[in-house]
Amino acid sequence: MLDSATQLVDLPGNPQPEGTSAGYVTTPDGIRLRFAYWRATASPLKGTITLLQGRAEFIEKYFETVNDLRSRGYAVVTFDWRGQGGSERLLNNPRRGHVDDFSDYLTDLDTMLTNVTLANLPGPHFALAHSTGGAIILHGTERLATRLERAVLTSPLIGLGRIGWPPAIVSPLAHALSGLGFGTAYVPGGSDTIRQPFEGNWLSHDERRYERMHRILDAAPHLEIGAPTVDWLAAASRAMKQFASADFGPSMRLAVLMIGAGNDRIVSTRAIEQLAKRTRSARYLEIPGARHELLMESDFYRDQALEAMDAFFSNA
Repeated sequence: MLDSATQLVDLPGNPQPEGTSAGYVTTPDGIRLRFAYWRATASPLKGTITLLQGRAEFIEKYFETVNDLRSRGYAVVTFDWRGQGGSERLLNNPRRGHVDDFSDYLTDLDTMLTNVTLANLPGPHFALAHSTGGAIILHGTERLATRLERAVLTSPLIGLGRIGWPPAIVSPLAHALSGLGFGTAYVPGGSDTIRQPFEGNWLSHDERRYERMHRILDAAPHLEIGAPTVDWLAAASRAMKQFASADFGPSMRLAVLMIGAGNDRIVSTRAIEQLAKRTRSARYLEIPGARHELLMESDFYRDQALEAMDAFFSNA
């Protein structure tokens, strides 16, 4: 059912963690973001993790991970990016995953850090970011180095994987379509849903966790978005071009651990490894055989990611 006090979806098999504080905060450019946070349930207190979701995700998908992090001694904050989950949508069709530029996501993150994370929860402060969330961290590393101690990026969107169009044509095609006035349209072939059957999926080996996401969306279809828009893809392409530049890695000051999934078809694991190799402040770990959503994977893969994260933060 929908909890009217917090607007979080509470379901059997995916209950809302105890001690939830939740609400909405408005960004300087007027976008309403949904957030939630929790205190640690174990001691000693290790600090606070701001958990940054990937594209098309939402707070409820991470309830299990929130409980795992709390039991390891971390307070946790998470929120829905603009245009997805329970945050304000940006287009008349609320299913279109849209953003004009990744700097808009940095406005979301800065708003959350200032008004929620740093205002309510103890340091040291860390970030755990998945996929698009990892790209946003990298896009803003200059300013985030003064606000976060360290960040762990799981399957960060640094380069595209083995799906859809050849990576070399993605950026010019997206920018051409945007220039022709199709920026708020779905990418070619996109639709109002990205749900796929478990069999043959590219996200996780774990059927229980995979189907749990679908049950949440069945109960709360307003949380779902479909494919990205042309402008979203153009914005992502600009960010990835920045990451590929020769001077990007050496200039990065924030200490990060990049965790690649060995069997990732969504993003390029090789691009992640290459960026980490030329970045003095970065470390790289690859989990062989894992699919894209490391925090939604089967325990064999997921536990490796969580242990690596905990060790990296504990040594800050």
